Amino acid sequence: MKLTKKSHACIRLEKAGRSLVVDPGGFSEEDAALGADAVLVTHEHPDHFDEGRLRAGLEANPAAEIWTLRSVAEQLSAAFPGRVHTVGDGDTFTAAGFEVQVHGELHAVIHPDIPRVTNIGFLVDDAVFHPGDALTLPGRPVDTLMLPVMAPWNKISEVIDYVREIRPRRAYDIHDALLTDLARPIYDRQIGALGGTDHGRLTPGDSTEL
Repeated sequence: MKLTKKSHACIRLEKAGRSLVVDPGGFSEEDAALGADAVLVTHEHPDHFDEGRLRAGLEANPAAEIWTLRSVAEQLSAAFPGRVHTVGDGDTFTAAGFEVQVHGELHAVIHPDIPRVTNIGFLVDDAVFHPGDALTLPGRPVDTLMLPVMAPWNKISEVIDYVREIRPRRAYDIHDALLTDLARPIYDRQIGALGGTDHGRLTPGDSTEL
């Protein structure tokens, strides 16, 4: 399986000539969903869900489908009948040849005065876990963790402890558009030294084989 990092929280997974994209949001490339056979969306916030990018992907590929939670599905179902699937915690499904498990229910707390939206994470092929905007524990071994490193709702001690709890074989940064290049070495050093796993960072557009 090939993993390609896109900007911010978006990733593309490819195997056997098919591709799956997670969270092509407003901070990601305009063409982030183009060419996808399946798209997964963790929640409704605009840096993870951009309706224009999703519409472009589904219109370019009439066979492409979306799996997401209800708050996002309700905004797309009428335009793409039969191609938008609502899923939640505990569900499993096959998308473009990838086996996917759904974990989690709520977005992390940004501030007590801000209502929490729903959020789900996706474990793909028992290997790659994308938690969206939450530090969800999938309750099973994870080979490759997509690690949300910088957000209004987290701090680095929580990120490090999350890596320690999941204990993946490796972790790659996501949710990093808010992190400046000046600060990246600090995060790399601290997560790498204290997380207890192989920690790496991919520049948007870079790929690695899993």
